[in-house]
Amino acid sequence: MKTIKLNILIILSILLLVFASGIYGANRVNELMRKGNKNYQEKKYEKALEDYKSVLNEGYVSPALYYNIGNTYYRLGKLGESILYYEKSLKLSPDDEDAHYNLNIAKAHTKDKIKAVPQLFIVKWWNAFITLLPASGWAIAVLIVYFILLLLIALWFFTKDSTVKQYSTLGGIVAVIVLIISITLLVSSTNHEKSNKYGILLQSVITAKTSPDNNSNDAFVIHEGVKFKIEDQLQGWNEIKLADGKVGWIPQKSFGEI
Repeated sequence: MKTIKLNILIILSILLLVFASGIYGANRVNELMRKGNKNYQEKKYEKALEDYKSVLNEGYVSPALYYNIGNTYYRLGKLGESILYYEKSLKLSPDDEDAHYNLNIAKAHTKDKIKAVPQLFIVKWWNAFITLLPASGWAIAVLIVYFILLLLIALWFFTKDSTVKQYSTLGGIVAVIVLIISITLLVSSTNHEKSNKYGILLQSVITAKTSPDNNSNDAFVIHEGVKFKIEDQLQGWNEIKLADGKVGWIPQKSFGEI
């Protein structure tokens, strides 16, 4: 009996510590965000960046945090980093109008104006649809539809009203169809995120090579802020593909991954 009580006390103590730690962490994040915002408003951009990066070090990530970091880097004249963090913000919140607007302003200052290779309409439409939400967003949608389906099933079993049974049956059929579509979109979005990794060049200028070797031939030259698809990785080098289809190798340390 004493052993059981002791174990219960230990479990409760651990839960209390975890709860207290969570509250402390949340309070610290909020304090750092307030401090960062205050320094930003006072145009102390270096200090604001330190505060925002401290929030990242606490393991906290959000569209607003990435957006603030992007704004701070832009004010510091670091174009590549600002574009990188605007893109990170939009990856978590694709419909953020402020992030889109500021990203376009930052992109307007880049030297390279690369025209994308036209995509087939159906491919463009499908990619736009599955990226309407991040994979985590589609996962939440799947859970919501799944719980609705369970509620409709429970309603069908526990009600005696024939009309309610009829509507719950129809609702269940619709929920199953929506659930299948949601799962398809979740799988497609997850695969899209895994197979489509993008980076932003952080160096002012770099010459891409035809192979992962400094002594290989030059492929093309790109400047800070250019976005590209990451195709492959080999011994500190990454093969990249530009929107216009050009392919080359650059050092991994020269860019940031979105």
